[in-house]
Amino acid sequence: MDVSRRTALAGMAAATAFASDSSQPLLAQDASALRQAPGYYRYRVGDALVTAVTDGANSFPLPERFVANASREDVASALVADFRDGATLTVPFTPIVIETAGRRIVVDTGNGEAAFQASKGAVGQFQTNLQAAGFDRAAIDMVIISHFHGDHVNGLLTADGQPAFPKAEIFVPDAEWTYWMDDGAMSRAPAGRLQDVFRNTRRVFDALGRKVTRYAWDREVAPGLTAIGTPGHTPGHTSLLLDSSGSNLFVQSDVTNIPVLFARKPSWHVMYDQDPAAAEATRRKVYDRVSSERLLLQGFHYPFPAVGHVEKVADGYREVLAPWNPVLR
Repeated sequence: MDVSRRTALAGMAAATAFASDSSQPLLAQDASALRQAPGYYRYRVGDALVTAVTDGANSFPLPERFVANASREDVASALVADFRDGATLTVPFTPIVIETAGRRIVVDTGNGEAAFQASKGAVGQFQTNLQAAGFDRAAIDMVIISHFHGDHVNGLLTADGQPAFPKAEIFVPDAEWTYWMDDGAMSRAPAGRLQDVFRNTRRVFDALGRKVTRYAWDREVAPGLTAIGTPGHTPGHTSLLLDSSGSNLFVQSDVTNIPVLFARKPSWHVMYDQDPAAAEATRRKVYDRVSSERLLLQGFHYPFPAVGHVEKVADGYREVLAPWNPVLR
């Protein structure tokens, strides 16, 4: 049935009155409207199911030396060239859950629930989003840690310092454990950030009674999941290669930080790399392999859901994020 001109005009007048009526709150003025939907994304790798679960993202003024061997101006230019704010840096965090061979495996744990309040909800979202994705933390079988920086291990604890995954076996790289639990290495570390990592590592694992299973490189940590040594970022930094029914996923952890800087410019050294030269050599070796073998890549600091590919280009590598898939096939 056609709407009469009089009816249409009346409707327009009502809509205008509603829009101008300050007693009717606009959606954007509602605090709940300023929060994003729960952040998780599922995809298949062979018979395995992978769920990327965001822990949030940390935004802060671009530091003078976020890239240790490049000027702040050059870094800002690279960000602006990628349509970003050159004065601000945003670093995302994306742990994952792998369901394979009858096991639920968490890989890295984010900044921890205590960080949620401290950051006003910007980070520390992992447990909330994990629950939204349908996972019970008490039903996680394994947690595999790639390295001991706080944004990867702090989520092993609840806000009150209890085990966040009470029934899970915690797997840590043998080389990483050997270094960070060495009192001599701690005593020789310079004051500042490195000493803070030593202290935080012991805080987290002491709260767990140091009950961990140490795993070696070039061996399966779980069926179809092999540990790959990728040192440099830390002495025992580890990536994982998932092989399921002939399909593969390379879980890189922190081989790079945000790719617009460190994949596209692999010679740049992030301020958190403990051995920058080794980290660069590792990055080039890994990305040469990932690009030549066309491996699917999961990056901890990539834009959410942090999965895609990299291709080799003249002066580095280019990230190609996977297209959004609305359904699992």
